[in-house]
Amino acid sequence: MPKGYMYILECSDGSYYTGSTKYLAKRFMQHARGEGANHTKKRLPVKLVYVEEYDRIDTAFYREKQVQGWSRKKKEALITGMPERLHELAKCINETHYSNK
Repeated sequence: MPKGYMYILECSDGSYYTGSTKYLAKRFMQHARGEGANHTKKRLPVKLVYVEEYDRIDTAFYREKQVQGWSRKKKEALITGMPERLHELAKCINETHYSNK
């Protein structure tokens, strides 16, 4: 039985919220009732769009922090089940990057 979850919610304004918890159903209901994080309570209703299960809550928390730092496009590739795009979307594309010279 999983002991931790990393999840992504889509908020009413189209933004994404990434979190982790031991009790997914309970935590989702807290968000849905406006008792969750400030980000979600101001953007109700929310929809659960992605979940990963882990054997340990600390692993889920680590994954949450990793995904929180991702771009919107990278999160959407994960949500839509296109993991092959993650590496491509992780590339630096600004003009100062060495591969763009």
